[in-house]
Amino acid sequence: MNAAELRDKTPDQLREELVNLKKEQFNLRFQAATGQLENPARMKSVRRNVARVLTVLNEKAASAAAE
Repeated sequence: MNAAELRDKTPDQLREELVNLKKEQFNLRFQAATGQLENPARMKSVRRNVARVLTVLNEKAASAAAE
């Protein structure tokens, strides 16, 4: 997932993506706590994807407010 792909989505789709990423992040934290995490690098990528989605949402909100 990159920012260009996210910019093509609507704010509703971005919010849905954010919810899915947050759920995945929660599950990964749970797996890490119980010692069942298979791919620790996935935590970093999910965290960065959450930040990307939030950034694009904020960009869209700022552009909508400026108009």
